[in-house]
Amino acid sequence: MAGCHSALMSATIANHTAGPVTLVELDYPSASFGVQKLAPGEEYHYRFKVIGNGDASLHWSEGQKRDQKSGGPTLSEGDEGSIKVSLEPGGPVWKLDLANRTVR
Repeated sequence: MAGCHSALMSATIANHTAGPVTLVELDYPSASFGVQKLAPGEEYHYRFKVIGNGDASLHWSEGQKRDQKSGGPTLSEGDEGSIKVSLEPGGPVWKLDLANRTVR
């Protein structure tokens, strides 16, 4: 017998900057998650289910630069795979790998 399968996204937010980042929040269709602080070299992992359609975005603060935002990829209900955001010295780098559809 085949069991039920729930489409989940595995998310990673990584800090590859020289200093800590704070108030890190990843927004995705109909919800969000976050972490208070990421030290240099630290990663935060989270799993979520995409309900609805829309763009992902990342909000964070770094030193004196408050309320920074980066737009991310479009997610669709039922997406399954992984999303990674690397905070780099030159800005965030997004990587989306989907198992059930081609990334546009």
